[in-house]
Amino acid sequence: MLVDVALPLPLFRTFTYAVEGRGEPLDAGTRVLVPFRNRKEIGIVVGEGSARDGITPKPVAAIPDDAPVLDAPMLALCRWIAQYYVVPLGVALKCALPAALSGADDPVPAQKRRRVARIVRDLPSLLHRDNIFARAPQQRALFELIESLGGRVAVEHLLERLTFSPSVLKALVARGVVAIEQDVVARDPFAARRTEAPPLVPSVAQQRAIEALRAARGGETFLLHGITGSGKTLVYIELLRTLVEERGQSAIVLVPEIALTPQTVDRFRGAFGDRVAVLHSGLSDGERYDAWLALRRGEKRIAVGARSAIFAPLANLGAIIVDEEHESSYKQGEAPRYHAREVAIVRARAEGAIVVLGSATPSLESWVNASSGKYHLLTLPERVGGGRLPAIEVVDIRAAMAPPQSGEPNDPFRRVISESLEQALATRLQRHEQSILLLNRRGYSAFIQCGDCGDVASCPHCSISLTYHRTPERLVCHYCQHNEPPRASCPRCGGSMLRQRGLGTQQVERLIAERFPSARVARMDVDTTSGKWAHAEILDRVARREVDVLLGTQMIAKGLDFPNVTLVGVVDADVGINLPDFRASERSFQLLSQVAGRAGRGPKGGRVIIQTRVPSHHAVRYAVSHDYHSFVRDELEGRERPIYPPFIRIANVVFSGTTEAATAQLALSAAAWLDRLVRRFEGELQIVGPAPCAVDRIKRRWRWHLLLKASNPSELTKVARYFAERFPVPKGSDLRATIDRDPVALL
Repeated sequence: MLVDVALPLPLFRTFTYAVEGRGEPLDAGTRVLVPFRNRKEIGIVVGEGSARDGITPKPVAAIPDDAPVLDAPMLALCRWIAQYYVVPLGVALKCALPAALSGADDPVPAQKRRRVARIVRDLPSLLHRDNIFARAPQQRALFELIESLGGRVAVEHLLERLTFSPSVLKALVARGVVAIEQDVVARDPFAARRTEAPPLVPSVAQQRAIEALRAARGGETFLLHGITGSGKTLVYIELLRTLVEERGQSAIVLVPEIALTPQTVDRFRGAFGDRVAVLHSGLSDGERYDAWLALRRGEKRIAVGARSAIFAPLANLGAIIVDEEHESSYKQGEAPRYHAREVAIVRARAEGAIVVLGSATPSLESWVNASSGKYHLLTLPERVGGGRLPAIEVVDIRAAMAPPQSGEPNDPFRRVISESLEQALATRLQRHEQSILLLNRRGYSAFIQCGDCGDVASCPHCSISLTYHRTPERLVCHYCQHNEPPRASCPRCGGSMLRQRGLGTQQVERLIAERFPSARVARMDVDTTSGKWAHAEILDRVARREVDVLLGTQMIAKGLDFPNVTLVGVVDADVGINLPDFRASERSFQLLSQVAGRAGRGPKGGRVIIQTRVPSHHAVRYAVSHDYHSFVRDELEGRERPIYPPFIRIANVVFSGTTEAATAQLALSAAAWLDRLVRRFEGELQIVGPAPCAVDRIKRRWRWHLLLKASNPSELTKVARYFAERFPVPKGSDLRATIDRDPVALL
């Protein structure tokens, strides 16, 4: 019997292998261990194979599982991902499985086990017990304890927590009344986080949205546009109650970042208990595998997690919820470069489920789809409980933080925090209320510059300046993670006047702590949340009101709900607002709107202070007025000429190599090749570029790119795939060409 196998390799083809010594056919979706060149690989059977003249297929080395790991709908979804995002099928299939199932060296993942004591002989009468345990009261006490615990209990619990002697347990085993067995333990890192869901009554707008979703037909997509604090999560939970508890269906809930997961999991576990499984990259391979198994077996019915949770192995899928659907973290950064929101819509349509895209600041693509009737629009225009959106004040830091006049003292704090924001912070500390400060740049200073010649300390591997970190004291590249000790002198001119320029979260943390010594400050950025549970621990401290000021990057801007937070300060709103990317203004508006929404969620109300040098920028103006519709109107006008999404589909083709000249030549050759191809197809596809990328060197590789634009998605797919399979990248060279379909950034 011959089978076609897709391997996770950068090759647009499958491979034929022979299955020996097996009578029944091997189903599609089954994992197989196969020889490939001089090693072994885990592949997925995708269909029957056919013999080729003169070629003897190699035999399959092993079949690790008794049943397919991917069902027919998931196989079809991966075929769509491979086609649309222009990647080999094997690469798409690999991303749909937990990492524990991809290792060729250990194809059968080990499950965590524990020793369990189980009663194997009933002693129903007191006479039996008196006779057997006449001279062994400790044995009787232990037997009756195991009995009271259901007749089965972990040995570790008996010996370590209940302090029984091992000899007493051994005696019970010798008498034949208790047996010691090995039991599989499901690794659930959230099991200890027990919360109760408070009873909530939906508002009129929430109830209207809930009823619309309950009445929806499979395959429909809804955009739930609710202002911050409007209670989108309650709508999600009530929809899931209907699907999971009344109709016996399953559901997926996607959240954009790991930082959102603990609070989200607490809310859904509070409502649905142990029926919730968590899938995200912050867990160990074993924990993710156990969650995947529980979902596949139907033991858990709701999958909550980040991007990869879209592949949760759930049967009878009723709904996929994509919370904060505008977030760029739903886009995979490596092959296959899928967008979880788009995959969710395709999967739901195929499996008869509904999709709910929730956001206070929807992406322009989703808004246009809702406006055209492709999606159904649901709105939550008011905050729950009658709360109001916080008042927002803009501070023009060009004037507020001007250099001191001659004779005036130089105050480093005033160069960072305006007088208005300082007074607001002091007031909150006096009232024992909490504040959030946003600065979307980690480290201490953005760069180090020589005061004599102007040279900036740069990464030797990337076209980017090194960021100064004070704890630990290093110069760090935020692209390749290169780091080096701070420089004592300028390597270019030998000057010793090295000045710190720009601002980072570490510097703001120090300044706040010095100005307010009694304030309890917590910093939340990549540097402080690298530990497995670091983000959860920080947010739990904020929830317990053990933190007065939460300072951080964009990870603190969304999804957090703390009623005692009455002040939000944006230290520098200009970070990212003028990047050379057509989505820069949209991302800035979303970030400002989202972080502003963290304030005033309780009865005390809230205030927001935004510090900026460009108060007239439309992203700032409309964030101040909470006017999403006006922002969309202005932003869409700017996307029409030159034309960009959502009015057209694009693919970013990136060329890279270790030699600048060779990389540039590859990009120029590809542009000419594509131009000839497009003319032959006689389509409307446009080619823009090539040109160096905005960051033209990362990890020692030079980067050029070009854009493919097409109003017809199928035309873009056809050209991109033909290019990926046929364009002759020189063999044996270090040159690469990658295709990013529907990119979220062009840097």
